Amino acid sequence: MAVAACPAAPRGAEQQAPDAFNRLTEDYAAFCAKPADARIFYALEGGKIIPTKLDEHDWKPAEWGQPPELPIPGGSWDGVPLTSPIPNLSGPGPYKPAWDSLLQYEAPEWYRDAKFGIWAHWSPQCVPEAGDWYARNMYVEGSPNYKYQLEHYGHPSRFGYKELCSQWTLLNWEPEDLIQRYKSAGAKLFIALANHHDGFDAWNSKHQPWNAINMGPHRDVVGTWAGLARKNGLRFGVTVHQARNWWWFQTAHGADASGPLAGVPYDGRLSEAAGKGEWWQGSDPHRVYGVKHPLNALPDISYVKDFYDRTRDLIDQHDPDLLYFDNSLFPLGWAGMNIGAYFYNRNLQTRGGNMEAVANVKQVPDHLAKAVVADYERGLTNRIMPYAWQSETCIGDWHYNRALYEKPGEFGGYAPPRDIIHWLIDAVSKNGTFILNIPGRPDGTIDSKEIAVLDQIAAWIQINGEAIFATRPWKVYGEGPNSIKAGSFQGHSVAQLGPKDIRFTRNKANTVIYAIAL
Repeated sequence: MAVAACPAAPRGAEQQAPDAFNRLTEDYAAFCAKPADARIFYALEGGKIIPTKLDEHDWKPAEWGQPPELPIPGGSWDGVPLTSPIPNLSGPGPYKPAWDSLLQYEAPEWYRDAKFGIWAHWSPQCVPEAGDWYARNMYVEGSPNYKYQLEHYGHPSRFGYKELCSQWTLLNWEPEDLIQRYKSAGAKLFIALANHHDGFDAWNSKHQPWNAINMGPHRDVVGTWAGLARKNGLRFGVTVHQARNWWWFQTAHGADASGPLAGVPYDGRLSEAAGKGEWWQGSDPHRVYGVKHPLNALPDISYVKDFYDRTRDLIDQHDPDLLYFDNSLFPLGWAGMNIGAYFYNRNLQTRGGNMEAVANVKQVPDHLAKAVVADYERGLTNRIMPYAWQSETCIGDWHYNRALYEKPGEFGGYAPPRDIIHWLIDAVSKNGTFILNIPGRPDGTIDSKEIAVLDQIAAWIQINGEAIFATRPWKVYGEGPNSIKAGSFQGHSVAQLGPKDIRFTRNKANTVIYAIAL
C-alpha cells in the first residue's frame, strides 16, 4: 500500500517547479560563502514556487518554521520535495525512503525491555547556565537571555554565540563516573545530544567545522559517551535537532531596534573572511548561524543535503542503537526519509540481519506508528498503545539552568523524584519507554541536587525494578480516581497521581502481574 507522509497537493494543483529548484549544483559551504546578493532562494507565492532574493528592508526572522505543502509531484515535507534528486541515498537493504516500506519495521526486543534511559541534552548553550533556547534568544532584543548576554558577555554584535562555543570546555568532565551513576539509577539506555538547533556538532563531524573536536572541549563528546555506555552494558542513542536551524537561528542576523547600538548588525552577519586573525579563522559563521534569508524561503537544497550528510556521518561513525529527531516525522523531505531508511538498512548490516534500531520522531499519526517509535515530548498517553512508544522529559530545563539549582529545598526547582518515578511507571504500564534528561553544566559536571534526584530514583528501582524492566502491559494499564492528560507537554499531570492510583504490568511469560501503588 502507498502511505502519504503529508497531505497531498489538491488534484489539479500540482505545478512544474523551476528547473533549478531541488537540483544540487553546490554544497552548503559554497552556498554560505556566496555574497548575500548572489544567493537565489525559492518560495511558494500565489501557489507557485518562484525564485527570490533577500530584501534587507523586508526581512523578518523566522522561528520554528511553518513551511507550506508544495504543489509538486510526489509531495513534500518541511518545504522540501519527498522525491530525492540524488539516487541511492538509503543504502542497500529492504528499506526504501517511503512510508509503505518503513512499515516493515518492528521495534526490537531490547528496547521494549529497557524501559528507562537517561539523556545528556548538552551543547554550548549550557555555557551561560540560563536554560533553553539561549542561542536564539540572546539575539532577541529585550528578552531575558538578551539581557543576560549584555550583563555577562557583552552585546551580540561583539560577543556572539560562536564565542560561547569556544567556552564549552568540559574541564571537569568525568564521563565514566556519570555513566556508572546513570546505570546505578536504573538506566538501560544512554542518549547523547549530537547537535541542537544551533548547528554545533558534538562529534568529529566531517561536514561541519563548528564541532567539538575543532573548538570548545576539543573532544569527540558523542564518541566518548558511546564508548563508555557500551563498555558499561548500556545501549546508546543520539538526538539530532539540526533540521530546524534554517529557521530557528535567523535571529542572529538581526540588530537592535533601539538603544546605543540600534541598527548595528549582530554577529550573524560575519563571513569567513572576517575571521582572519581571529580564534575562529577558517570557520564560516554562516555554517552555524545559517544564511540570512527571506521569511518564506524554502530550505535550500544544499542545506538539505548538508543535513543528510552530517546525520549519515553521525550514524557511520558511532553506530547508534537509537536515532532521535526533534521533528514531526522524518525532517526535510527526501533527506529525512532517506536517513530513516539508511539507518534501518545499516543496522541490519551491522547486527547480522537482526533489526535492533530505534528511530524516534514526533506527531506520528496512528497509521504510521508501526514504522517508528513515536516520541511524546514531556507527554504521556491515556491508553495502552499498540506499538512501542517513548515518553521523554527533563528534571528541569533542557539545557542547564542554574536558577533551578539555586531554588530552596532538597531538589531545588527540579522535578521531584516522586513525579519522575510516577511518570516512568505510567509510561511502562501503557507500553512505553521513559527517557529522562539530566542537563550538564559547562564544565562537564552535574550538580548536587540533580544527584539527589538520581539517588532517590536509584533507591526505588533497586526495590521495584522487577515490575518495570522486561515487562509488558497487562489487560488494563491501571485504575484509580486520577487520570493523565494525554499528549505532548501534558506530562505535568502526573503530579496529581496518588496512592489510590494503581498501575499494572506483567512479565513477558504472562505468569506474573505487578500492581504498583503510586
